[in-house]
Amino acid sequence: MQDYYQVLGVTPDASLCQIKAAYRRLAFRYHPDRNHNNAEANQKMMEINVANDTLSNPVTRKQYDVPLGYHVNVSKFKVGNKVIINSHSPSPYRGRTGVVDAEPFKDTFRYWYMVRFDSNSFSMVNRFAEEELSAVTPENDREYACRG
Repeated sequence: MQDYYQVLGVTPDASLCQIKAAYRRLAFRYHPDRNHNNAEANQKMMEINVANDTLSNPVTRKQYDVPLGYHVNVSKFKVGNKVIINSHSPSPYRGRTGVVDAEPFKDTFRYWYMVRFDSNSFSMVNRFAEEELSAVTPENDREYACRG
Protein backbone atom coordinates (compact mmCIF):
# COMPACT_ATOMS: atom_id res chain seq x y z
CA MET A 1 0.00 0.00 0.00
CA GLN A 2 1.31 3.41 -0.95
CA ASP A 3 1.71 6.07 1.75
CA TYR A 4 -0.47 8.98 0.63
CA TYR A 5 1.21 11.34 3.08
CA GLN A 6 4.56 10.61 1.46
CA VAL A 7 3.07 11.11 -2.02
CA LEU A 8 1.93 14.62 -1.06
CA GLY A 9 5.04 15.32 1.03
CA VAL A 10 3.16 16.06 4.27
CA THR A 11 3.13 14.50 7.72
CA PRO A 12 0.21 12.45 9.12
CA ASP A 13 -0.76 15.33 11.41
CA ALA A 14 -1.05 17.77 8.49
CA SER A 15 -4.07 20.04 8.44
CA LEU A 16 -6.51 20.18 5.55
CA CYS A 17 -4.95 23.50 4.50
CA GLN A 18 -1.48 21.91 4.36
CA ILE A 19 -2.82 18.99 2.31
CA LYS A 20 -4.52 21.34 -0.16
CA ALA A 21 -1.36 23.45 -0.50
CA ALA A 22 0.80 20.38 -1.12
CA TYR A 23 -1.67 19.10 -3.71
CA ARG A 24 -1.73 22.41 -5.58
CA ARG A 25 2.06 22.61 -5.60
CA LEU A 26 2.47 19.05 -6.94
CA ALA A 27 -0.44 19.30 -9.39
CA PHE A 28 1.13 22.39 -10.91
CA ARG A 29 4.44 20.53 -11.32
CA TYR A 30 3.10 17.24 -12.73
CA HIS A 31 -0.01 18.36 -14.62
CA PRO A 32 -0.29 16.75 -18.10
CA ASP A 33 -0.58 20.17 -19.76
CA ARG A 34 2.91 21.01 -18.50
CA ASN A 35 4.37 17.54 -19.23
CA HIS A 36 3.25 16.56 -22.73
CA ASN A 37 3.71 12.88 -23.58
CA ASN A 38 5.49 12.15 -20.29
CA ALA A 39 4.12 8.87 -18.95
CA GLU A 40 6.02 9.18 -15.67
CA ALA A 41 4.51 12.61 -14.92
CA ASN A 42 1.06 11.29 -15.87
CA GLN A 43 1.44 8.36 -13.45
CA LYS A 44 2.66 10.69 -10.70
CA MET A 45 -0.35 12.99 -11.26
CA MET A 46 -2.73 10.03 -10.89
CA GLU A 47 -1.04 9.10 -7.57
CA ILE A 48 -1.30 12.71 -6.38
CA ASN A 49 -5.02 12.82 -7.26
CA VAL A 50 -5.78 9.59 -5.38
CA ALA A 51 -3.80 10.76 -2.33
CA ASN A 52 -5.58 14.12 -2.32
CA ASP A 53 -9.03 12.56 -2.75
CA THR A 54 -8.39 10.25 0.21
CA LEU A 55 -6.76 12.72 2.59
CA SER A 56 -8.93 15.77 1.91
CA ASN A 57 -12.14 13.96 2.92
CA PRO A 58 -12.33 13.48 6.72
CA VAL A 59 -14.22 10.17 6.48
CA THR A 60 -11.91 8.50 3.95
CA ARG A 61 -8.87 9.94 5.72
CA LYS A 62 -9.93 8.32 8.98
CA GLN A 63 -10.57 5.01 7.20
CA TYR A 64 -7.08 5.27 5.69
CA ASP A 65 -5.37 6.35 8.93
CA VAL A 66 -6.76 3.84 11.43
CA PRO A 67 -5.26 0.64 9.91
CA LEU A 68 -1.89 2.43 9.66
CA GLY A 69 -2.06 3.51 13.32
CA TYR A 70 -2.36 7.25 12.64
CA HIS A 71 -4.68 9.33 14.83
CA VAL A 72 -5.98 6.28 16.67
CA ASN A 73 -5.79 7.73 20.17
CA VAL A 74 -5.87 11.42 19.36
CA SER A 75 -9.02 13.47 19.67
CA LYS A 76 -9.89 15.56 16.65
CA PHE A 77 -10.94 18.71 18.55
CA LYS A 78 -9.70 20.46 21.68
CA VAL A 79 -11.42 22.77 24.17
CA GLY A 80 -12.20 26.08 22.49
CA ASN A 81 -12.25 24.73 18.90
CA LYS A 82 -15.14 26.02 16.77
CA VAL A 83 -17.12 23.18 15.23
CA ILE A 84 -20.14 22.74 12.99
CA ILE A 85 -22.76 20.11 13.69
CA ASN A 86 -23.23 17.90 10.64
CA SER A 87 -25.41 15.25 12.25
CA HIS A 88 -27.14 13.02 9.72
CA SER A 89 -30.14 12.66 12.01
CA PRO A 90 -32.83 15.35 12.10
CA SER A 91 -31.21 17.36 14.88
CA PRO A 92 -32.18 20.91 15.83
CA TYR A 93 -28.44 21.67 16.02
CA ARG A 94 -27.64 20.58 12.48
CA GLY A 95 -25.67 23.27 10.64
CA ARG A 96 -25.09 25.35 13.78
CA THR A 97 -21.65 26.47 14.91
CA GLY A 98 -20.58 25.87 18.49
CA VAL A 99 -17.48 25.73 20.66
CA VAL A 100 -16.04 22.60 22.29
CA ASP A 101 -16.75 23.24 25.99
CA ALA A 102 -14.82 20.47 27.78
CA GLU A 103 -12.10 17.92 27.17
CA PRO A 104 -13.46 15.08 25.01
CA PHE A 105 -14.03 11.67 26.50
CA LYS A 106 -13.56 8.37 24.70
CA ASP A 107 -15.66 5.26 24.72
CA THR A 108 -14.72 2.03 22.93
CA PHE A 109 -15.39 3.38 19.44
CA ARG A 110 -15.16 7.19 19.34
CA TYR A 111 -14.60 10.47 21.09
CA TRP A 112 -17.52 12.44 22.49
CA TYR A 113 -17.56 16.21 22.78
CA MET A 114 -19.57 18.69 24.81
CA VAL A 115 -20.41 21.60 22.48
CA ARG A 116 -21.64 24.98 23.74
CA PHE A 117 -24.00 27.14 21.73
CA ASP A 118 -24.42 30.81 22.70
CA SER A 119 -27.54 32.67 21.70
CA ASN A 120 -28.97 35.90 23.14
CA SER A 121 -26.91 35.65 26.36
CA PHE A 122 -28.15 32.07 26.84
CA SER A 123 -25.75 29.11 26.68
CA MET A 124 -26.70 25.55 25.94
CA VAL A 125 -24.36 22.53 26.01
CA ASN A 126 -25.06 19.29 24.20
CA ARG A 127 -23.08 16.09 23.57
CA PHE A 128 -22.02 14.99 20.09
CA ALA A 129 -19.99 12.11 18.66
CA GLU A 130 -16.85 12.96 16.71
CA GLU A 131 -18.50 11.85 13.45
CA GLU A 132 -21.23 14.46 13.92
CA LEU A 133 -18.78 17.37 14.03
CA SER A 134 -16.57 19.06 11.49
CA ALA A 135 -14.08 21.86 11.85
CA VAL A 136 -14.93 25.38 10.90
CA THR A 137 -13.42 26.02 7.45
CA PRO A 138 -12.82 29.14 5.37
CA GLU A 139 -15.92 28.34 3.33
CA ASN A 140 -18.18 28.61 6.35
CA ASP A 141 -16.26 31.07 8.58
CA ARG A 142 -13.92 33.72 7.22
CA GLU A 143 -12.19 34.03 10.60
CA TYR A 144 -10.59 30.60 10.16
CA ALA A 145 -9.21 31.06 6.63
CA CYS A 146 -6.17 29.02 5.61
CA ARG A 147 -3.00 30.98 5.90
CA GLY A 148 0.02 30.38 3.69
